[in-house]
Amino acid sequence: MLIPCIDLQDGQAVQLVHGRKRELAVADVLGLLDRFGHYAWLHVIDLDAAMRRGQSNRLVQQLCREARRKFKIKLRVGGGIRTVRRAESLIALGVEQIIVGSAAFRRQRPNLPFLKRLDNRIGKKHVLIALDTAKGRIVIHGWRKSLSLAPAEVMSALEPYCAGFLCTDVDREGTMRGVNLAWFRQLRRSTQLPIVAAGGISTARQITALQKIGMDAAVGMALYKNRLR
Repeated sequence: MLIPCIDLQDGQAVQLVHGRKRELAVADVLGLLDRFGHYAWLHVIDLDAAMRRGQSNRLVQQLCREARRKFKIKLRVGGGIRTVRRAESLIALGVEQIIVGSAAFRRQRPNLPFLKRLDNRIGKKHVLIALDTAKGRIVIHGWRKSLSLAPAEVMSALEPYCAGFLCTDVDREGTMRGVNLAWFRQLRRSTQLPIVAAGGISTARQITALQKIGMDAAVGMALYKNRLR
């Protein structure tokens, strides 16, 4: 299944290469709902919050309300979700799942106390944990800080606290160089939970290949550049 991504930065929907260089920006963020409204799921990521450069709360709320009201889309929202209160506020807006990345780790290890509190308050069915990886290691804080951990090393410890994982290949993110199927197959062997794959996806054939190994595909750049039909 293809899942469109709306990444928010400075009030616009943007696409970045390797999470750093801006490749394109769309000013009419709410207008993207008309384009993506026929999909079953939508990912909304607040990059400003993820990078600790402010937040896009109002725009996130508008997207959530309009997507639910007009299109009945299931929403996943991530970026800077560091407290249980923030997670609860998004669930109250009708968000189906929140995406937790940086807050899932503390001192180079899984932050299990936080994840336990999150499970107690909103339930693990509403939590997707982001395991974004550059050069084989998990990266957090807007992909600026690298941990000494690989995704496969922590999946079993995190499984009791989430409904699945969002795994982004940051080395290929935004490049449309093609998906690293070998890496995703390795991740598929490391957990029985659902995995959403992201990074480098550029063709419908690659999305089909991911489906065959049991993964959905979160896609940004290829959609915005009309590479997919």
